Amino acid sequence: MGRIDAASLDAVTIDGYGTLLTVVDPVPSLEELLPSHDRESIEHAFRAETAYYQEHASEGGTTQELALLHERSVAVFNDALGSELSPSAYVGAFDFELLPGVREALDALRARGLSLAVVANWDISLHERLERVAIAQFFSAVVPAASKPAPGGIHRALGQLRVDADRALHIGDSESDERAARAAGVRFLPAPLTSAVATLA
Repeated sequence: MGRIDAASLDAVTIDGYGTLLTVVDPVPSLEELLPSHDRESIEHAFRAETAYYQEHASEGGTTQELALLHERSVAVFNDALGSELSPSAYVGAFDFELLPGVREALDALRARGLSLAVVANWDISLHERLERVAIAQFFSAVVPAASKPAPGGIHRALGQLRVDADRALHIGDSESDERAARAAGVRFLPAPLTSAVATLA
């Protein structure tokens, strides 16, 4: 991985899930909510719901749209399991935590005078999730429902930061992140965030 001169940057946009945050295993909580179903069946239904959500996460861009997305996602889970769990109960089984070294990496980026933004294929609850893990204060812009690999989310973030694409870097954990970065005209480094930050000269 080549090094990037931090002096050539004014901003860094960062992916959300898989780069900043990861999900705490919800299956134990779901087992408590669904004692008549075995773990293997719950895991199968969870994987089905996760696949659906990941494909449609960008449709949760407003509070009303998010409520509808939750209803559709939980319906996928219930159909796969043969259960009748409510959207609020299902969503309540989920929590997220910081990936190792994230806070220190964000401190290092800010210490270099860089403006930071989150650009994620996550629904509008992204703002709340960042608050809960106490890193929202690091970011001058948060763009949920980014629809990566389309470049629009990165463009919106840079517009809010008032930074040109040739002075920006995107860090993410997926091919869609890299494709979005290339399409937006910004440089790209793969997650983990700690490794990406370590490459800045």
